Amino acid sequence: MKLTTYSFLISIITIVLFSSCKKDDPIVFDPPVVTAGNAQTVQLPINSITLTGAADSSKHKITGYLWSEVSGPNVPVIAAESSPTTLVNGLVSGVYIFQLTAINSDGLAGVSTVTITVTPSSIAKLNLQPANNPTEVHIWGNSSGLDQSTPISHEIGAAEWTYNGASIGIRAALKFDLSAIPSNATITSAKLSLYSNPNALNGDHVNPNAGTDNGMLIQKITTSWDPATVNWINQPASTTADQISIPSTALPSLDLPDIDVTTMVAQMVNNNANYGFLIRLQHEVLYNSRIFCSSKYPDATKYPKLVVEYQIK
Repeated sequence: MKLTTYSFLISIITIVLFSSCKKDDPIVFDPPVVTAGNAQTVQLPINSITLTGAADSSKHKITGYLWSEVSGPNVPVIAAESSPTTLVNGLVSGVYIFQLTAINSDGLAGVSTVTITVTPSSIAKLNLQPANNPTEVHIWGNSSGLDQSTPISHEIGAAEWTYNGASIGIRAALKFDLSAIPSNATITSAKLSLYSNPNALNGDHVNPNAGTDNGMLIQKITTSWDPATVNWINQPASTTADQISIPSTALPSLDLPDIDVTTMVAQMVNNNANYGFLIRLQHEVLYNSRIFCSSKYPDATKYPKLVVEYQIK
């Protein structure tokens, strides 16, 4: 009996000692499970995006959020950094990574990232305002052979006047280099700007605009031409289709910024037939004039300008 009792006591002591030596239960950590949303792609000119995130912590309440930028081509504005959903403004072309951090009531944090890709705008812009444009000519003369046409004049324009008692007409042919635009591009906008010559060499030699019937036309030239040989008699042909009518003005000087020539430029590009523009009076009767600066004028800000916007298919 003693042995049996002794063995039993030893067993009890062993169990007690073993139990007293067990480690404490492990600490269970419960950080938030965070999602920063799905990857997105936007195309300029759209430069903002909405980030939508979420977080879950089964045993603890979510007490805070924080959006931050991990990487990107610039530092955009995160409108609501401490909200699970926020607008981001000021994006530029490139790839961004944004991170959402969430914290629960136990002070534990979870993170997630999202990639935002911003692609360049498919709208391209070509700004043309060349000096000494080689495809520009001041056409001056009459059908009787009187001619002073030249590609080096400081002015171009549209007029009907007299010279030594003879009636003469003034027109202009003007072409811009559109070769940088792909032939399959869609022309979304084309604006031509002409600037009055404050030192008019023709017309009344005082003001660029004169007369009571000086309305003018901008037409598309339909044949090739050489500015070095163009004169009144052999000037290039033009079409009245899609021509632009500029109304008459009583103002002595009037710039013509942003004349909409989209249709004509689209035809020049898409039909591979860029012969340029012809400028002339609507009614070629004495005494009327609209005189503009050419690309040879001393002030570069007054050169003829063409701004084309196009979309690549």
